[in-house]
Amino acid sequence: MRFDRIALITAASIFTGALVTPTFAQSPYDGNWQVTIKTYTGSCEPTASSMLTVADGKISAAGANVSGSIGREGLVRVSINGAYANGQLSGNAGSGKWNGASAGIPCSGRWEASRQ
Repeated sequence: MRFDRIALITAASIFTGALVTPTFAQSPYDGNWQVTIKTYTGSCEPTASSMLTVADGKISAAGANVSGSIGREGLVRVSINGAYANGQLSGNAGSGKWNGASAGIPCSGRWEASRQ
């Protein structure tokens, strides 16, 4: 799987759907998030960026198969087509680690997110 797909799904998992305003948010992290993923090991693309949406603490992305959530304390857990990410959000920013594979070769790195 190409890294940009992992990024779109992962991160294209961590946070382009409907805009959720803080007035109607069901969890403290609802809204649109810009996520940047960097590869530190493996043959995945070196960097990728994606916009993700959190609604009621659930992570989604337009056109992506994403499964994940953000707990009320900001703990992030996401699964995207065999790629996984976890980490922590606090306020309007967050970061964590991810791992997956490209052409069967393991890849891993870090991600950073900021609320838009």
